[in-house]
Order: sequence, then structure tokens, then C-alpha cells
Amino acid sequence: MSEPDRSIALGADHGGFSLKEHLKGYLQQQGYAVTDCGTHSTEAVDYPDIAAAVAEHVSDGRCGRGIIIDGAGIGSAMVANRFAGVRAAMCYDVSTARNSREHNDANVLTLGAGLIGVRLGEQIVETWLKWDCTAERHRRRVAKITALDPSGAATGSCGCGGGSGGGSAAVSSADLDRIAARVAELAGAEAPASAAGGDCPACRVCADLSPERARALIDAGAHRIGHRPGQAPPPKDVAGLIDHTLLKPEATNADIDQICDEARQYEFASVCVNPNYVARAAAALRGTSVKVCAVVGFPLGAHVPEIKALEARRAIRDGAREIDMVINVGALRSGECELVLRDIRGIVDACRERGAVCKVILETASLNDEEKVVACQLAREARADFVKTSTGFGGGGATAEDVALMAAAVAGTRMGVKASGGIRDYATARQMIAAGATRLGVSAGVRIVNESKGLTVSGGGGSGKY
Repeated sequence: MSEPDRSIALGADHGGFSLKEHLKGYLQQQGYAVTDCGTHSTEAVDYPDIAAAVAEHVSDGRCGRGIIIDGAGIGSAMVANRFAGVRAAMCYDVSTARNSREHNDANVLTLGAGLIGVRLGEQIVETWLKWDCTAERHRRRVAKITALDPSGAATGSCGCGGGSGGGSAAVSSADLDRIAARVAELAGAEAPASAAGGDCPACRVCADLSPERARALIDAGAHRIGHRPGQAPPPKDVAGLIDHTLLKPEATNADIDQICDEARQYEFASVCVNPNYVARAAAALRGTSVKVCAVVGFPLGAHVPEIKALEARRAIRDGAREIDMVINVGALRSGECELVLRDIRGIVDACRERGAVCKVILETASLNDEEKVVACQLAREARADFVKTSTGFGGGGATAEDVALMAAAVAGTRMGVKASGGIRDYATARQMIAAGATRLGVSAGVRIVNESKGLTVSGGGGSGKY
């Protein structure tokens, strides 16, 4: 089992308290990191509250798996299965425990304290943690479960819609129009006729932003990244959100050294480089807070999953602490959701083994809105840390509409949204943040930070893709 799956959220109502306490000690002795979600006494509590707390830890990725105990285990399973990405199974013996993992890839186990004893409880938990869902036929069927949203509505025959195929998107055209209208309102511009069709107006809006509109976007953007009432006013710069990026094939050692120097000076979140420059960047940034990010499967995403995972592991070994991987866009558009999920999961596993962050690049310019939503759902299922708009090499960059759509698709999780491609000034950066971006991939980071401080900047500065 990979390291991330050794984190377990554990909870029980008053009827399961005694068994929970025993299993907590047992799990900790086996080397698992246990998050105790309660209850902490035999005083009566409502099992839905405890079950929801455990399920939320699994749904948002804080814990790899969850175990919930009540009188029969049935009610807690019903509660847990209402959370996105959770597959809860009530098990009463070793056989059902193995089946729930091997066939159904259950990530939450519910137990009935009134049905089993302490020793059988240990055996069920031991079996449930031991087995994994590896057979292709089982994973294909699990993917069909994943393709259902928490309300039970299918997103398509396999969750993809297969290009222009059927199925209902998780976000409707009307929803997209409302999102686009709100983004345009924040920017002080007229709303586009439709976010679901026609040319994207985002760049024209960005180019016309006045300082007053920029300030309005900053205020709106601060709320979108979690600023709470009562705190000090948010900072006016965006340096901490920026991945300072240089992915041009003609980049030299001197170019890499320069962006590392700039990242150190301006305290950017990371520098993002091609894999062959990871070791050099890591050495240059050692002792600073700036992380090294490497791209994987870049820029086409058409590599086989095993090669991408190997590339990610090598980059992490060389010093990368973040990985930006490109999904297999053709597979997604062909309806091969299982392949895309396996592709993403391989990178996520590689990252979590060494404590790295995984960002999933969708290449939004090549996808329709339904496919973008499905790609976000697959990244969410694989427990990635971010979804990202684009490579910058695919014929289109970030738009506020795409950022808002992706933010809506991962709402309720701890996942971030990275906007990249075509973000060359402070006004555009703020519009992306207002739409829901929590990280920006730019080559014009110095220009953006200087503009955020009110400094006049001349010249194009980062006018290329990266």
C-alpha cells in the first residue's frame, strides 16, 4: 500500500465508541496515522454527524480511507455515500471486507458494533486494508460508479460523454452563463452573450481593465481564496500564487538561473521547469521557501501512464516538490475515462509517496465544457491537489470562464485551481483569481508583481507562451 493510504479517518457513535477505541490502538500499532473524528465518550450522539465528519475527511483528500462504527453500520454507510468521491461499504465478515475492496474499491468501511466482536472487527479491518482493486474489469465498473454525481445523476455513459455524446454535464449552460456574467460584472464589463458558445471575450475584457476595476477584482479575489472577515486586509500583490515558469525548448542554463534568482527575490510559490532542469533549479533554490515544479507528459499528454509515473518519480528524486502533469486529452475525448483516471492516479501516487503536490493540466482549449467538468471529476477521484487550465502550447490559454467552471467542479474539496497560459499582466491575473484561481502559471511573474505594487512597467515582458 502506498504511503497516503496509511492515513485513516476513524469515527463512531456512542454505540460504537468502545470498538472504535480498540481499533484506534490497533491501527496505530500497525503504523497507520489515525484521525479521530469522535465521539469521545459513551454519551449519546447522532451517528449522521460522526459519519459525515469521517466521509468529509476522505472526500476532500485529508485521509486516504475512513472507518465508521455504529450499531449496525447501515446508516453510516448511507450518510458517507452522499459525499463526492466516497464509496462506503458495510462489512460484517472477512469475505465482504475483501470483496468491498477487490471488486468495489471501497474507501470507507462501516461496521456494526452490535453485530461483531472486537476480534472479528480486527480481522475485517486487517483484510479491508490489505486488498486493493487492481483487476481491469473491476476498475472499469468502479469508474461507472464514479461517473455518478452525489445526487445520482449520470454524467454520461462512462462519465465522459465521449466528445459530443450524451449525458448531462454537472454544470449546465445556464450555470455557465451566470458564471460568465458574474465574472464580467466583477471586471466592470458587459456580460458576454453566452459562455457556452462563441468566442471567449475574456482577453478583450482584461486588456481594457482600469485601475479601479483591478482593485474591485482584488477585493473579489481575496474572498475566492478564503479571506475571512475580521482578518487584516489581504495583500495587494499576488507573488505567493505564482509559479514562475520557463518551459521554452530553447531555454539555457543561464535562463534557468535567472528565473530562480527572480523567484527568490519576489518570493514566488515555485519555479516551473522542464524535467532536465529540475536538479539545477533545486540546487539554486535550496534553503528558500520557493519550490521546484516539474512538468510531466508535457506538452501533449499522450505518453503511456507508466512512463509518466516514471518521469514524475525521477523529477521528484531530482528535487521537484510539485508536478504539473498533462492528461491524455485524446483518451478523454474518446470516452476512455478509466485510462485517464489511471493516468492521473499513477502521478498522484508517485507524488504522495514523497510528499509532492500533483497538478492536473486539462488543456481546456481542446475540450468542451462537459469534458472539462469530467476531467475535473477524474482528477478529484484520483485525489490530485490542483486542476490546471492549460499548457500554453495547445492553442489557447486560461480564460476566466474556464477557471470559474473548474472551480465549481472541484467545490467542496481542498483542491486548488491553477490558471496558466496567456496571463501577462496584473489585471489578467486578478481576473483569474476573481474567477476562482488559487495558483497562476506565468512567465511574466516579475511584471505582474511590480504592477501589483503600482510600479509602471514598460515592454512586453513574458509575451511568449512560457
